[in-house]
Amino acid sequence: MIFHGFQKMTMLDFPGYVACTVFTPGCNFRCPFCHNSLLVTRMNDSEIYTEEDILSYLRKRQGVIDGICISGGEPLMHDDIFDFVKKVKELGFLVKIDTNGSFPEKLEMLIDSGNIDYVAMDIKNCPEKYGQTVAITDFDFTPVRNSVELLLKGKVAYEFRTTVVKEFHTPQDMVKIGELIHGAERYFIQHFIESEGNIQQGLTPLSKEEMENLRLSVSRFVKNAELRGI
Repeated sequence: MIFHGFQKMTMLDFPGYVACTVFTPGCNFRCPFCHNSLLVTRMNDSEIYTEEDILSYLRKRQGVIDGICISGGEPLMHDDIFDFVKKVKELGFLVKIDTNGSFPEKLEMLIDSGNIDYVAMDIKNCPEKYGQTVAITDFDFTPVRNSVELLLKGKVAYEFRTTVVKEFHTPQDMVKIGELIHGAERYFIQHFIESEGNIQQGLTPLSKEEMENLRLSVSRFVKNAELRGI
């Protein structure tokens, strides 16, 4: 398996644990506010790490770090992820997967294998605005809905999260997201940060007050709704 990014230590990406983070190349979405354009539209410009590079690092960090976060891009685009996470688990590390939820069958296989410990799934927007938000005409929301329903079964620890952008998200949209994930254990509303890495420039973050109002609007649907990054 090939990776196009490697953060050797983080205390943010895997809640409650010290971890490293690897980034897989490629994504089936083109969210304008994505901050990882190097992994989506300019992959040839990013640094490459082999599977053995990562496993070798982990072997040397046993007892120092707790786990690994596999992010992207979209990790579940890659079929060899199954073999990779198995090798990581055999070394005794916890595994977290970040996903956009568009591959529910693969997600279920990973959960059932027992080789992942935590899933963070992005909810890009309410169902009616998904195609607009991920820049895909005639987007089929069914796989995303299936992934939501899978995680809500509670077979693995999970979180849902939404990065909010003024041009894409309204209070009404957030209520619809709350209805979609009704009963979820935890939901994070994430602050958008404008940077050169965004796929589209000129987008606008919400204020802390605006984000807090969104949090209150969804808090009645989920057990824990929190702000992140502000």
